[in-house]
Amino acid sequence: MTNFLIRIFIGKHNDPTDLKTRGKFATLAGVTGILCNVLLFAGKLTIGILAASVAIIADAFNNISDAGSAVVTLIGFRLASKPVDKEHPLGHGRIEYVCGFIVDMLIILVGFELFKSSIEKIMDSKVPHVGNVTLWILGAAILVKFWLFLFYRKIGKTIQSSALRAQAADSLSDCVATTLVLVSSIIAKYFGVAIDGWAGILVAAFILYTGVKAAKDTIDLLLGSPPDPEFIKNIYKFCENYTQIVGIHDVMVHDYGPGRQIVSFHAEVPSDSDINLAHEEVDKLERDMNEEFGCIVTVHLDPIVVNDERVNELRAFALSCAQEVHPKFTIHDFRMTVGEKHINLIFDLLIPNDCKMPTEDAAKAVEHNIRAQNPNYFCVIRAEHPFV
Repeated sequence: MTNFLIRIFIGKHNDPTDLKTRGKFATLAGVTGILCNVLLFAGKLTIGILAASVAIIADAFNNISDAGSAVVTLIGFRLASKPVDKEHPLGHGRIEYVCGFIVDMLIILVGFELFKSSIEKIMDSKVPHVGNVTLWILGAAILVKFWLFLFYRKIGKTIQSSALRAQAADSLSDCVATTLVLVSSIIAKYFGVAIDGWAGILVAAFILYTGVKAAKDTIDLLLGSPPDPEFIKNIYKFCENYTQIVGIHDVMVHDYGPGRQIVSFHAEVPSDSDINLAHEEVDKLERDMNEEFGCIVTVHLDPIVVNDERVNELRAFALSCAQEVHPKFTIHDFRMTVGEKHINLIFDLLIPNDCKMPTEDAAKAVEHNIRAQNPNYFCVIRAEHPFV
């Protein structure tokens, strides 16, 4: 069904990285979500009132909040696709994340309201009047919500949308929630036992869990979460195709919304190479990466000594001493100056983000290890954490 809707409203040949095509996917997802949730709300509210079931009524209002979430998501996509302007030279892509956070807050609000009404139902417990039509409608609602989960997940993955992934997670939790309501309705119909309020509490718990988890994911995007490790791996591998570049470091990725990434890093080139040829190679790398990855790329040219045996020997020595302190420590920008009585080793020490050692302590530990092995070596170390 999802593929059929994509073929009808978007077409067979589409590029999800294109902003216009991405907008079409978002519109399809938003309109479909609104229609499905409004229909589910109408059906559940009707049978909930007739059955006097707080769980069914609460589940109905959960669906209308989902319709509101779809409206907010749709508006977010529209605003995010606006072109750059004087006030927003990097575009409006992060509005999608803001709208995703609003959706998450709506989900949490519904969870709290449902929890409160369920407590009230437990205090005044009455057996709901459940008919066969009620059971059939609830069963159909579960199937619709599960299809919406698959629908949102596919489109969210296609266009890399955190907002739609949140909608997919919400739809899956709705399946569980409506299943609990269905079970409580079956028990009320065939056994005359009222567990309506308890079912409502479980539904509320699922909704709250989904909302909090989705909100955390959205906040991470707004604060600046690390890029996909596979993306970083591909950048390193891509740079291996350029003979003038012997290595890269200080990779940074700025995310200004889907399809709006800015990548920068230092490209190491031999210090004895022709600076014009090296600069030409770096310019070509920037253009090629823009075509390959669809991002804005800025590369800093970083000359390093690679053909001096003594420098290479001491670079390897410094790296070995650093990794004796921590096996994941690496170094870059290594230089050395030779004096009459001592040698200065100058380099940057890269400390992994999962290492709990403070940067100052790490630098001192590496320096102490180097001096312990050769007291004629003096160190100038700048310790730092990676940005990816």
